Amino acid sequence: MIEVYSWATPNGHKVHIMLEECGLPYRVHAVDIGAGAQFAPDFLAISPNNKIPAIVDPDGPDGAPISLFESGAILLYLAGKTGRFLPPDTRGKYEVLQWLMFQMGGVGPMLGQAHHFRIYAPQKIDYAVERYSNEARRLYQVMDRRIARHRYLGGDSYSIADIAVFPWLRSWKNQGIDWNDHPHLKGWFDEIAARPAVQRGVEVLAAQRRPLTDDRARETLFGDRQYRR
Repeated sequence: MIEVYSWATPNGHKVHIMLEECGLPYRVHAVDIGAGAQFAPDFLAISPNNKIPAIVDPDGPDGAPISLFESGAILLYLAGKTGRFLPPDTRGKYEVLQWLMFQMGGVGPMLGQAHHFRIYAPQKIDYAVERYSNEARRLYQVMDRRIARHRYLGGDSYSIADIAVFPWLRSWKNQGIDWNDHPHLKGWFDEIAARPAVQRGVEVLAAQRRPLTDDRARETLFGDRQYRR
């Protein structure tokens, strides 16, 4: 039984979806990031960057328990454990991995900033809103062009690249996106959203999530608490 420490966020849902797709048994432990649960010593022991998700697999690769943080690393681990959603051939593997890195280095951070400045920032800074909204549209265009030529981001097969990107695009309205500008990507999005495992994955912890707009949540997520020793 894999222990999953998570919350209903795009990065959390990546791992929830992967576990559902792979059919692995898991148990979820809610880490309420708005209440500061990510700073608990027990959680920091497995996620030193105080971010969700993290997992503990009692049946690690050498038979001993292993703990992992960072959603991309967890996806790679689960793909290796199950032999699923990452091509075995070298060319196919790197075709997928480049798009996984695209998500980790671009889609997640940039769309996260778009969310912050468009929704959560206590002061609306026009330059920041425009900067990250434009970058969101640019990233969507990159993906739209890719899907115009391939069924999935990593090529012809559904992979961890699709699993990593999809949860971030569920908040397209918050990113200032008009799907009419990205028709190929919209078709991909609808296909992924219809997968039963994806539908189960995005429901994990969803009922516990609440808007992170009160002063306590702002201070916890964006204020001094992030930077205390």
